[in-house]
Amino acid sequence: MITYKDTHEFTAEELQDLFLSVEWSSGHFPDKLVIAMKHFETVYTAWDGDKLVGLVCAMDDSIMTAYIHYMLVRPEYQKMGIGKALIEKMKAHYKDYLRIVLVAYDKELGFYKHCGFEKAKDDSAMFITSLWT
Repeated sequence: MITYKDTHEFTAEELQDLFLSVEWSSGHFPDKLVIAMKHFETVYTAWDGDKLVGLVCAMDDSIMTAYIHYMLVRPEYQKMGIGKALIEKMKAHYKDYLRIVLVAYDKELGFYKHCGFEKAKDDSAMFITSLWT
C-alpha cells in the first residue's frame, strides 16, 4: 500500500536510489539532494513501506507563483496513479496561488496535460547547467 508524506528529511541513499531509478543525473549528487530537499518550500513523497517510490517538490514566492522543480516516480511504480496523486497534493497546497509552473520534457507533456497543465505557446525553458540528462 502506498502512503504519502509531507517531509523534508531523507537519507542520501533514499534520494540517490530514487533519482537514479529514473536516470536523472542529480542522483549522482545525493549529499546535495539531501540539502536541497531541506530548502524546498514544499515536498510530498510516496512510500511503499520504507521504500521511497515518488517525490514532488516546489519552491514559491509565498503568495503568487509556485515552481515545481522535481517530480519523479520509480519506473516500476509508474502508471499506478502515484504521480497524479503527488501533483494533486501540490495543486491543493497552492490552490490560492495565481500560477503553478513546471518544466516538462516532451515525453511527459501528456501526463502533465492530464493533470491540468497547459503547454506554454510562446515560452521556452532556458538553463545554465553542469548536469547532464
